[in-house]
Amino acid sequence: MEPQLTKYASTMKMEEMAPHVTEPSKSPKMYTVEDAVETIGFGRFHIMLFLIMGSTGIAEAMEIMLLAVISSSIRCEWHLRSWEVALVTMMVFLGYMIFSIILGLLADRYGRLKILIVSFLWAAYFSLLTSFAPSYGWFVFLRCLVGCGVSGHSQGLIIKTEFLPKNVRGYMLPLSQLFWLAGSLLIIGLGSVVTPTLGWRWLVRFASIPGIILVLVFKFIPESARFNVSVGRQQAAMDTLGKIAKINRSKMPEGTIHEPVSEKTGSFLDLLHPKYLRTSLQIWVIWLGIAFAYYGVILTSSELLENNLLCGTGREEILIEEGAGPCYCNMLSTSDYQTMMISTIGEIALNPFNILGINLIGRRWTLGITMTVTGVFFLLLIICMSRTGLIAILFCLRALVSANFNTIYIYTAEVYPTVMRAIGMGTSGSMCRIGAMAAPFIAQVLLSTSIIGALCLFATVCFICALSAFMLPIETKGRALQQVK
Repeated sequence: MEPQLTKYASTMKMEEMAPHVTEPSKSPKMYTVEDAVETIGFGRFHIMLFLIMGSTGIAEAMEIMLLAVISSSIRCEWHLRSWEVALVTMMVFLGYMIFSIILGLLADRYGRLKILIVSFLWAAYFSLLTSFAPSYGWFVFLRCLVGCGVSGHSQGLIIKTEFLPKNVRGYMLPLSQLFWLAGSLLIIGLGSVVTPTLGWRWLVRFASIPGIILVLVFKFIPESARFNVSVGRQQAAMDTLGKIAKINRSKMPEGTIHEPVSEKTGSFLDLLHPKYLRTSLQIWVIWLGIAFAYYGVILTSSELLENNLLCGTGREEILIEEGAGPCYCNMLSTSDYQTMMISTIGEIALNPFNILGINLIGRRWTLGITMTVTGVFFLLLIICMSRTGLIAILFCLRALVSANFNTIYIYTAEVYPTVMRAIGMGTSGSMCRIGAMAAPFIAQVLLSTSIIGALCLFATVCFICALSAFMLPIETKGRALQQVK
């Protein structure tokens, strides 16, 4: 055989013996919403999101703090007794408590943005109607409906949480407290100018304006991509994330979204599932206790300062008989408005330390420490001190209870998965209002009888909440938001 033919035959034989190698087929790339959010990163969209959704805190603060500003005015106009004034606040929180759960369920089913818009329209509409209330009964009823609407404002925080990358959530979410502070100071400042000149009804009308403006600018914020994926709208989520990447001048991951779709939306029973039962119970205890302490501080401050309860010296009041019972009619003075503004500024005093704490040592330890210190400061009020010392203690207490609220808001929004995040926040909001409704009976009724008993009760509740915070089973610091249960 010729050499060339021999070489060709052996080459063919070796090729036949060699293993057959096929090129792997290229499968389409897939990513999760969490991957997309982290890849896009923080940018201009998130700044716009922070400003718009953060401003929901301004509207909420103005509606809630409005009652503290106009209470003396409605007391004088309708000759109300103390329990009738307190009933207004209680009914607002009752509406808030009931609708927190209802709107939370609806938000997990129909979307965060839809419920947010409906709640703002609802609250603004009934707030305006309140300014035309012909009687005390109508005023209480309409303010209760305002409370129902305000309960949906927390969806703004949820949308913010679900769009923010995990490395900035611990910084951006606590800064939302600035908007609550701005709303509180704005309504107090407006009250000092509007109430003496135009009357409390015009103040109520001005308070509804931020809510109306926000409804108009919500069109710049898309529905949560995490929610869209949870209900099977992957393409809508990809479109939303693509627009965000374009605004941020960033890029999207390659491929398509692949996330498990929940068979059903979250329900109250999901919060009691063995996986979340302990977390839910402890969170509810903390929410109730924090609200109890927060409104307890506000009401205790006014009782101690305005009713001469320093060092247990007793109450000095002027009774004016009006109709069926005594009426206390004292309009707020300029100094009263100044005192309210100073104490309100205290709410932001610990914000920088709060931000450092939740990012360095975690949400659980930060909350546990601040709740413990809150209890200690309640006990310090028992000590007889000068008026200046008392104001300093109350200022610190206001800063502490505000930091507690800040931390538990962030923790609750992070610990639950997307399919049950809104109902988790809604249920927690309901527990919060139970604490808020209980606070006046301790700060205004028990305090006038036994200062030590009332302050010890507030401190004990804080210590229980601190213990519950230290023992929370899940730490959310640096943890990705969960999509499904």
